[in-house]
Formats: sequence, C-alpha cells, structure tokens
Amino acid sequence: MRLELDRASRQPLVQQIADQLRAWIRRSRVRPGTRLPSIRQLAKEQQLSQSCVIDAYDRLVALGLLESRHGAGFFVAAPPGREESEWRETMEPAWGQFSDSDEQLKLGCGWVPDSWRDQEELGYAIRHITRCQPADLFDYSTPLGLPALRRQLQQRLRQIDIHVEQEQILTTNGGSHALDLLARALLKPGDTVLVESPGYYNLFNLLKFHGIEMLAVPRAGNGPDLAALEAILARQRPKCLFINSLFHNPTGTCLTPAVAHRLLQLAEAHDFLIVEDDIYADFQNHPGVRLAALDSLRRVIYVSSFSKTLSCSLRVGYVLAQPELIRQLANIKMYTGIGTQRFAECVVAQLLSSGAYRKLTQRLRLRLNRQMAATLQTLEANGWQVFAEPQGGMFVWARTGRHSFEEMQAEAAKRGILLSPGSGFMPGGEDNDWLRINVAYAGDARALGFFEAFKSG
Repeated sequence: MRLELDRASRQPLVQQIADQLRAWIRRSRVRPGTRLPSIRQLAKEQQLSQSCVIDAYDRLVALGLLESRHGAGFFVAAPPGREESEWRETMEPAWGQFSDSDEQLKLGCGWVPDSWRDQEELGYAIRHITRCQPADLFDYSTPLGLPALRRQLQQRLRQIDIHVEQEQILTTNGGSHALDLLARALLKPGDTVLVESPGYYNLFNLLKFHGIEMLAVPRAGNGPDLAALEAILARQRPKCLFINSLFHNPTGTCLTPAVAHRLLQLAEAHDFLIVEDDIYADFQNHPGVRLAALDSLRRVIYVSSFSKTLSCSLRVGYVLAQPELIRQLANIKMYTGIGTQRFAECVVAQLLSSGAYRKLTQRLRLRLNRQMAATLQTLEANGWQVFAEPQGGMFVWARTGRHSFEEMQAEAAKRGILLSPGSGFMPGGEDNDWLRINVAYAGDARALGFFEAFKSG
C-alpha cells in the first residue's frame, strides 16, 4: 500500500489519507479482517504526525470501512449484510447517482465534481460563522428565513431585473423543498399541471406523490413547443406550468424573448400560474430571459437555489411570490419542518455579503464554458447527435441515433460509468435513446472512451 500525499494541496492531509485508504480497500478488494499498518508505522512511513493518522483512521471507522479492536489496531470491516445489499440493489436504478461510490464516473449526474468546489471560500465562511456568530450554530431560523440572507437576495435579484420586497422572499431547504411547498399550497390530488418533456425527473416524482396529473409539453430549442401547448390548452384547464427558463434540465436550452412573452399571454388568457425553476441561474454568461422579471410576479412564482453552485450539502433555496402566498408557504414550511437551517443560511449570507460568492461562481462558469466547448467538439467528432448547442450551464442532451440505451448502458458498465437514462426525464417514463451528459465529467478518459466506442462510421 502506497499513499501519494500532496502537501501543497488545499485538501487537508487527514482527508487525503482517508480518501486514498478507502480507494485502496475498494480497488484491491481487501478481505475483511485485514490489519492495517499501525498508527506509528504509517506515520513514520509517510512522515506524518500520529494524530493525523488517528484522525484518518477514525473517519474510516465512522464510514464503516474500518473497525477498531482495543489493543490490536485497525482492521478492514466486513461489508454490509445481505439485507442492506439487497436494499441498495433495488434502489440503484432510480437513485444510483446519489450513491457514495468513488469508483463510478457519474456522467449524467446533476452537480459539479467535489474537486471543482471552492473549499477555501466555503471553509472561511463556515469558520467566520463559528467564531463570530456562535448563536447561529444553535438557534432556529425565522419562518420566512434569515433576514440577513433575504436582504442579500433582494439586492442580488435587482441585478437580473427582479424587484421584490423582503416579505416576498421565503427561504427553503433547496429547490426541491420549494417545489414541494408549492405543490402542497397550490394543488390537490387530481389537479392537472403542465410540465416540460423532457424535464426534471424529481419534479415528476414529486407531482406523482401528491396525486397530480401531468400534461407533457415538448421542449424545443427555444423553450416549450407553443403549438403543442396551445393544443393542450384548447382541451384542458391546467392550474400551473412548471418550467426551466435558463439552462433547461436536461437539454441545456434557454427561453427566447418571443416564447417568454407568448407564455405569459397564454397564462393570462387561460388563467394558470407559472412556476419558474431557475436553479441554474448563476451559470449564465450573459443576460437571460426570466419570466419573473417580465411578469413582476403576478402570475409567475420564482424558485432558485445555491445547491448547484456552492454545495449539495448546503441545502439553501428560496421562493419569490406575492406576500399572501409567501405567508401560506411559510406556514406549511413550519408545520412540516420547523423552518430551515439557520447555520447554512448564515454561511450563504456571509459568502454573498463578502463578494466571495460572485468570484467563485465566475470561476465555475469559466470552467464549465471550457468543458462545454470541449464536450460539444468531442461529441461532434464522434458523430453523436446533440439536441441543441447550449450557451452555458452543465448539461448536453445527446444520443448516437443508432444504439439503444441498453447497449450504451452495457458499454458504460464495462468502463465504470453511471448513465442517466433518457426515460427518467420523460413524465411518463417512455423509453428513448437520449442521455443527459454533465460536461464537468465528460473530459474524463473513461467518458472519452465511451463516446468513441459509439463513433459513427
């Protein structure tokens, strides 16, 4: 066993040791009961303090990979029992991208790699709250959310021409929580709503859970297909339209001004609300069209989140709406969860007020832009079909046009790649051969080999 530690890295040595030991155990299929080097031996070999090695071993014990035997040392733990393994196998098809596996390349996941995250800025904000605002480690947040965060949001929203009062802002535990609150407040079982196809799979799951009927509107390169939408509206009276305006998930496309204005006209004529999911807002490279800015929140309810840019673990999102609806949502939020996480909201507020968030999102956009260009070039070189060429964000919707998902999945499995099938992004789960590709992972050698394996002649 050999550890390669980078003492110049921003990642703490303790975490480097733990990560490399975990990878070694899984890669080498080390048998349960195998004794690891003693704390003194590993510290001497790697020129580390013994406390550093102890902390790394303790982290692996907490993860269930090692077990400590008093007076004997640390040993590789036995794998999960059969019952837990069977549970994992049944959950894998739907939730595989959320597994804690370091071995698979999650080519279709919905977030950037951990190595792309700005650990230094985030760590500084966390330390600042811990040292300077210790009460925020323990207190509840207020029903509408942390006032300091809502003030920062109010200022930021003005930059994208969305003007709101603080009583029109409600914080949530991420974007999915916001959508759940809206479903509870606006809809009841049997109601009908409009959704985009393809679209956000977890929105579909949420609506099904609440007993809501979905009407699928095809997504075109410039937004929802207006002809298809108008044909549906001639027959049905939906209560809401759920839409990604910018960097649509999964196609990466953006709404155009003409389509946006027509959507607002149709919402007025047919009396339905629009829920605008804008969680990819901070990936934009140039001004984009937002229904909330055009409508001034009369018929539009706006949802966004910091999970994609900052951290999946910092579940901080928000909803913008008229004060009456915000009060209703706040009540539901308190009934079902006693508010949101004050500490997480303090961290986000600190990053916004210090200017650190603006800088880290700028760096993230530049990196995504480079990888987007490289991925599109790779797909074109291998003859893949791209639904539309995104102008930013992290997603490309692509297919070979000649191979089924089953064929691609089999090849991906050989290469240690986890795919996100196109069927998951269809409201009815229809089979298709499209894939959501996250460009942040597409430069990996395994991904490049996968694209080339399906190269057209």
